[in-house]
Amino acid sequence: MWKNLRQCFSFTVVFFLFPWHARPRNYAHELESSRLEMVSVEFGDYHPLKPITVTESKTKKLGRKGSTSSTSSSSSSSMLDPLSSVLDGTDPLSMFAAAAEPVLPATLVTENAKKKRDKEESLTVGSDFEPWSSKRGEILARYTTNEKLSIVSGSSTPGSAVSEKVRTRLEELDDLEEGSQKELLNLTQQDYTNRIEELNQSLKDAWASDQKVKALKIVIQCSKLLSDTSVIQFYPSKFVLITDILDTFGKLVYERILSMCTDNRNTLPENFTPESVNDTAKETCLNWFFKIASIRELIPRFTLSNHLFRGISECLPRLTSMIRGIGDPLVAVYARAYLCRVGMKVAPHLKESLNKNFFDFLLTFKQIHGDTVQNQLVLQCVEIPLYLTLYSPAIDWILQCISYRAAEVLLTEMMERCKKLGNNALLLNSVMSAFRAEFIATRSTDFIAMIKECDESGFPKHLLFRSLGQNLALADPPESDRLQILNEAWKVITKLKSPQDYINCAEIWMEYTCRHFTKREVNTVLADVIKHMTPDRAFEEAYPQLQSIVQKVITYFHDFSVLFSLEKFLPFLDMFQKESVRVEVCKCIMEAFIKHQLETTKDPVILNALLHVCKTMHDSVNALTLEDEKRMLASLINGFLRMVSFGRDFEQQLSFYVEARSMFCNLEPVLVQLIHSVNQLAMETRKVMKGNHSRKTAAFVRACVAFCFITIPSLTSIFSRLNLYLLSGQVALANQCLSQGDAFFKAAISLVPEVPKTINIEGKMRPSEAFLLEFLCNFFSTLLIIPDHPEQGVLFLVRGLLNVIQDYTWEDNNDDKIRIYTNVVHLLSAMSQETFIYHVDKVESNDTLYGGDTKFLAETSKLCETVIAQILDHLKNLGKDETLKRQSQLALYFFSSILAHGDLRNNKLNQLAVNLWNLAQKHGFADTKTMVKTLEYIKKQSKYPELSHFSELALRLPLQSRT
Repeated sequence: MWKNLRQCFSFTVVFFLFPWHARPRNYAHELESSRLEMVSVEFGDYHPLKPITVTESKTKKLGRKGSTSSTSSSSSSSMLDPLSSVLDGTDPLSMFAAAAEPVLPATLVTENAKKKRDKEESLTVGSDFEPWSSKRGEILARYTTNEKLSIVSGSSTPGSAVSEKVRTRLEELDDLEEGSQKELLNLTQQDYTNRIEELNQSLKDAWASDQKVKALKIVIQCSKLLSDTSVIQFYPSKFVLITDILDTFGKLVYERILSMCTDNRNTLPENFTPESVNDTAKETCLNWFFKIASIRELIPRFTLSNHLFRGISECLPRLTSMIRGIGDPLVAVYARAYLCRVGMKVAPHLKESLNKNFFDFLLTFKQIHGDTVQNQLVLQCVEIPLYLTLYSPAIDWILQCISYRAAEVLLTEMMERCKKLGNNALLLNSVMSAFRAEFIATRSTDFIAMIKECDESGFPKHLLFRSLGQNLALADPPESDRLQILNEAWKVITKLKSPQDYINCAEIWMEYTCRHFTKREVNTVLADVIKHMTPDRAFEEAYPQLQSIVQKVITYFHDFSVLFSLEKFLPFLDMFQKESVRVEVCKCIMEAFIKHQLETTKDPVILNALLHVCKTMHDSVNALTLEDEKRMLASLINGFLRMVSFGRDFEQQLSFYVEARSMFCNLEPVLVQLIHSVNQLAMETRKVMKGNHSRKTAAFVRACVAFCFITIPSLTSIFSRLNLYLLSGQVALANQCLSQGDAFFKAAISLVPEVPKTINIEGKMRPSEAFLLEFLCNFFSTLLIIPDHPEQGVLFLVRGLLNVIQDYTWEDNNDDKIRIYTNVVHLLSAMSQETFIYHVDKVESNDTLYGGDTKFLAETSKLCETVIAQILDHLKNLGKDETLKRQSQLALYFFSSILAHGDLRNNKLNQLAVNLWNLAQKHGFADTKTMVKTLEYIKKQSKYPELSHFSELALRLPLQSRT
C-alpha cells in the first residue's frame, strides 16, 4: 500500500483543471480585525450584575402645579422584586391580598398559626406514619403453613337471591348464619388464598348487581373465619386476607351512604357532622346498624361494626370493651390491632382508646400460659417461642399507633408495665420497635437491664439485643454508656451457637461499633465474625448479612489507608466465595473509594488492596457479561486509575500503568483510559522540562509513546483506534518524537479502509460516514504542521490519505466524500501560506523547511487543482432531477470555500466562483436567506484594501427570487 502512496496522487478527470491560486493570508491581521470592539467601563458604584432597587425620595420638589417628583438610586443592599417595578412600585397581587385580610399583630399571627398547625397534625396522620399496607406483604410471606385448611362457603343458587327479597331482616340474618352453607376441606395455603380472593370478587359483583344482603352474607362468612385457629401458625396471614375483604365491604357501604348525602346542589364538608347528613342517608345508615346489631356471633358483629361506625369516634371505647368478650388471646389481640387501624383513620387524636386497647391486652396476657392455650399448642405441635412470634405483627401495630407523635413519658409508663409483667420479652421487643429511636437510645442501659431479667425460654434475648441495636444505629446513646452497652450486647451475641442468629445480630451491632468506636474495636468485631462464620462454611448462608457489614464499614471509614490497615478486613472479604456476591462487594468498595477519596494517592497498602479488588471485578467478565455491566466495571476501575499518582516519579507511574494494562486487558474502556493517562504523563514530562527534553526524559517520553503504539491495536472499536492514533501522534509531535509520530499517522491512514459502513452505538446500528468525516477533518488539521519525511517526498502523508479516501467505498446518497475534498482544499490553501496559522513548539513545519519554495507551492497547487476537478465532476453528476437540491447545496458550500481560501483576483477562479453561485440558485433550491447574508459579507469585506476586488465580484453575483 505504501508503495502506491509514494506515487503521485491522481484521478480520472472528466474536464479541464482549474488553476488554483490560494489567497494570501495575514492571520494576525485577520485575528485583530475580527475582534469585538472593546469599551472601557468606569467601575464605581456601577456593576452590570449588581441588583438595582428603586427608592423614593422623601424630599418633595414643588413645581409650577405643586407636583412631586421622586429620585431613584441604585443599591446593593436589597434585591429588587420584579413585580415592584409595575405601576407605582406596589405589587398589585400583594395589594389586593392585603386589602382582603385584616392586619393582626405579628406575635398573634404566629401563635394562631402554631395552634392551627398543632390541631391539624393531631387530627390527621402524616406521611411519617408507616401504613398497614406496607406490612401486609411481609406478614403474608413470613407466616405460612403446609397444613391443610378449611373454609365455609355459602351456596349461591339462582333461587336463593329471589327468596332473600321476601324474607324479613331477622330471617335473612338467620339464614346467613345457619343455612345453605358448605365446608371446603383439605385446602392448601394457595387454594385457601385463591378462595379468599374469589370471595372478595364475589362481594364486589353482588354489590354491583344490587344484592346487598348477599354481599353482607359473604362478609359475615369471612368474619367467622377469624375465630378459627385450627392452623394457628397461619393465623396472621389469614387475618390479613380476611380484613382485605372487610375493608372492601366497609368502603362500599360508606361510599353508598355518602353518595346519598351529595347531589348537584349540596356537598358535605370534609369534616361533616351527623347534623349535616340528610334523612335518606340517616335512614339507610340506621338500617345497616340494625342489620349488624342483629348478628349473634361476637366476632362478625365486632368486625363489621368497625367499618360501619368508623365515622363516629365516640363508638371506639364501646368497641374496645366489646373485645373483652373474645376468649382466645391471639384472636383478641388481632381484633385490637384491627380496631387501632380503624381508630387511626377516623380519630388518631383519641389516644385514650388506643392506650386502653394495649393495657387491656396486658391484663389478659397471662391467658397465654393458661391450660386452654397450652392444650391447643400441644394438639397442633407448636412450641411456645413460635406461638409468641404470632403476636408480633398485632402488638407491633398497636404500639406503632400508640407511639405515633407520643410524648416520651409514655415510654416510661410502658416500661413500668412491662416490668410488672416480669419483663416479658415479646412486649419489650415490640416496645423497642415502636417508639422513637431517640427515646430508646437515652434509656439503653435500662433496656439492657430489663433484657437481662427476661425469661429466654419464650423469646430469645438475642432478638431483643438486635432490636436495641437497630435503635442505636439511628440514635446515639449517652457517650459515657457507649462502651458498656457494646460490651453487654456482645457478651450475649458472641455466645450464640446458631451462625444465622449470630450474624443477624452482628450485622446490626456492626453499625453501632463503626459509628462510635475506632478501628481497634471494629477489627475485633470483624475477627469475631470470621471466627463464627468460617466453620462448616457457614458464611455461604449469610452473604446478605456479610455484604451489609462491609457496607457499614466503608460507610464510616472514608480513609482507605485506615480501612485497609484493619488486619481482618481483607480476610473478611475472603469469605465471599460466590463470584457474583464477591463482585458486588468489590463494586461497593470501589464506589466508596471514588466517592470519598478526594486526593490522589500512592499509598502501597491502598494500591495493592484496590488492585486486588479491581482484578476481581475484571476477572468476572466473560462472553455472557452484559455491555452495561462491562461499562459499570470499567467506570469503577477507571475511577481508581485516575486517583493514582506518584507525583514527580514518572517512571513509577508508567510502571503502574504497564502493570494495570496486563491486569485489565479484557475491558476496552480501561485500556482507552490507560492510553489517555500515559499520553497525559508524557505531556506532564514536557511541562516539567519546559519543552527542553534531556536524554533521560526524551527516552522516557519515547517509552510512553511506545506504550500507546503497542496498546492501541488491541482495541476492537475502530474509531477508538483512529482517534487514539491521532491523539498519540500529536503527543509524539509535541515531544519532538517525529518518527514515532509518523508511525501513528501512517497507522491511522492504513486503518481508514477498514472502517465499516455501520457501527454499533448504544445498541443501534448507525451509518459511520459522519464519524469518519469528523475524524478526517481533525486529521487534516494535524497534517498541516507535520513536516515531510526527508526520504518520502513532498506531502507524503497527505497523498497517502487522499489515496485511501479515493479508494474508500462511499454511499451514493450523500456528499461526504466531496465535503472531505473541500476540507483538503482548505488544508492545501493553508499549506501555501508563507507562515502557517499554528505550529508545534520546537517542530519545524513545512513552511520553515521549504521556505516558500516554488516547487513546493507548485505541488500543493497541482494537488489542489486535481481535488477541485473531482469536486466539479461530482457536481456535474448531481445534475439530475432527484439530486438537484443536493447539487445546489454543495455548490453553495464549495463557493464559500473558494471565497474564504481562493485568490479571486485570478480570472478563471473568479469565473468558477460566479458559476458556482449561479448553479446554486439555478433550479430554485438555494437558501435565499444564506445567499443574501453571503452577499452582504462580500460587500463588507470589499472595504478592506487587500479585498477591494470583492466589490467587482459582488456585482457579478445576482440574486434570484424563488418562484
